[in-house]
Amino acid sequence: MLAMMVALVACDNIPEDERLIYVKPAAVSRTVLIEDFTGQRCVNCPNATDAIELLIEQYGDSGVIAVGIHSGPFSKNPNGTTLPLWTAEGDEYFSHFGAEQQPSGMVNRLKVSDYVEWGAQVHTEIQKPAPLSINLEVELDEEARQLSVSSTMMATDGNVNGKLQLWLVEDSIVSPQYMPDGKPVRDYVHNHVFRQSINGTWGEDITIPEGDTQVAFSSLDISEAYDINHLSVVAFVYNNNGVLQATKIKIK
Repeated sequence: MLAMMVALVACDNIPEDERLIYVKPAAVSRTVLIEDFTGQRCVNCPNATDAIELLIEQYGDSGVIAVGIHSGPFSKNPNGTTLPLWTAEGDEYFSHFGAEQQPSGMVNRLKVSDYVEWGAQVHTEIQKPAPLSINLEVELDEEARQLSVSSTMMATDGNVNGKLQLWLVEDSIVSPQYMPDGKPVRDYVHNHVFRQSINGTWGEDITIPEGDTQVAFSSLDISEAYDINHLSVVAFVYNNNGVLQATKIKIK
C-alpha cells in the first residue's frame, strides 16, 4: 500500500510537458511524377512513351506515375485546329513551364528536360524520402457520372506547405499518332492521358504541421467523352521545390 502511494505521488511530481515523448512519423517512400508534354503530331513522342513504360516496369506503378499532357504545337493540326487529346489546361501548363520542344517533360517538376534524361532524374528522386503521405478514396455514382474524391495527407518529415493537385487521367484511348518513321498509326493506344483538373488548374493550398493530418474533399461531373472504365485520379502535392509526393487510384 505504501509503495503504491509513493508511486502515485512520484507520478504527480512529473512536469506535464515531460510526460509525453514526441515520436516522429515513420518515413514514407517517394512516388515520382513524370509530366510528359506530348502531341499526336509529334513523331518522336512515342519514344518518350516507351521510355516511361520502361521506368514504370523498373520501379513499379507505385514508384513512378506518368501523365501525358497533350499540348503545344504538335497537339494541333497545321491550320491550328486542335487534335482530339488536346486540352486548354494542357496548353497552359506547356506555356507556364516554358516547354520549347516535344517530346519534353518534367520529373517531379524540377525542370523541363528531354526524355533521355528522365531515367537518371527518376533514379535520384525516388531515393529521397517523401515529406508526406497521400491516401485517396473515391466514390463513383456511375449512373449520374459523379465522382467524389477524399485526399488524406499526413506530414511525416517537417511541416508541409504547398498545393494539392488532383487530375483526371484516362488509359486505353485509341486515337491517331504520328510515329518516328513519320507515318500516322490510326489505332494507336494512348495511356495516362491528362483529361482535366479536378480541383482547379493549379490545385488548392495546404499547410500541414509535421505529424498532423489534413483531409481535402473534391467532386467532379465526368464528361460523357471519357470512358469511366479507364479513368484514374492522380494526386500530388507540390511547391516551389517541386513535387513532394504523388499517388494514383482507379475510379472503378
